[in-house]
Amino acid sequence: MSAGSGKGGGKSGGKSEGARALKVRVKTAAKRSLASARWLERQLNDPYVARARREGYRSRAAFKLLEIDEKYKLLKSGQRVVDLGAAPGGWSQVAAQKVGVGAGKGRVVGIDLLEIEPLPGVDFIQLDFLAPEAPERLIALLGGPADIVLSDMAANATGHKKTDHLKIMGLAETALDFARQVLSPGGVFLAKVLQGGTENALLADLKRDFAVVRHVKPAASRSDSAELYVLATGYRGAAATPITPDDGA
Repeated sequence: MSAGSGKGGGKSGGKSEGARALKVRVKTAAKRSLASARWLERQLNDPYVARARREGYRSRAAFKLLEIDEKYKLLKSGQRVVDLGAAPGGWSQVAAQKVGVGAGKGRVVGIDLLEIEPLPGVDFIQLDFLAPEAPERLIALLGGPADIVLSDMAANATGHKKTDHLKIMGLAETALDFARQVLSPGGVFLAKVLQGGTENALLADLKRDFAVVRHVKPAASRSDSAELYVLATGYRGAAATPITPDDGA
């Protein structure tokens, strides 16, 4: 459900400056469509894909969250974090590092329809986050309401701009509905949307429920992509699901 998941350099013979990146080109084959060949070529030439491999992140998407957090300082030691549409786990990796899961200081729970490879200190649930039992299960694992709800979910693209926009906005709206059930007062909501304008209804809901709402586009988000993120901070409500504190939190 979540967005997931190099570059070489060299100088041409007579040029002392202006080093140019060596690009990998992928030929189309009988069993490979033009679209899949373009996707593979872009992956092979993406510096963030190469960097993710070098630094041990599960996807290039990890750098989007790292860059947003670097600017807005969202993730803090000891926080409880929910990662919606967590597969393959790149955002959960970043959140776990930032909140101190390795030192027993925070909690991170990821949820996805897909099975996710285990990550030390992170609880992954293979479940639809819209399932009636999802909020209560997540809060139980967190040991209390969430401080941050993250959503890097994206529906499969159809190629039709308006349809894709409506689909991803629908995901953002359902993610917000979920966040209202699990966020603690003062909490943070970060979700993927598409350029072309956040729907008025969603924007109005965010402004009503949060103190500050802004759009952000990290450098790791491809420049040719309409993707950006809506960041809402200072949640004014309170988790609606009954909480049973966990002494081990």
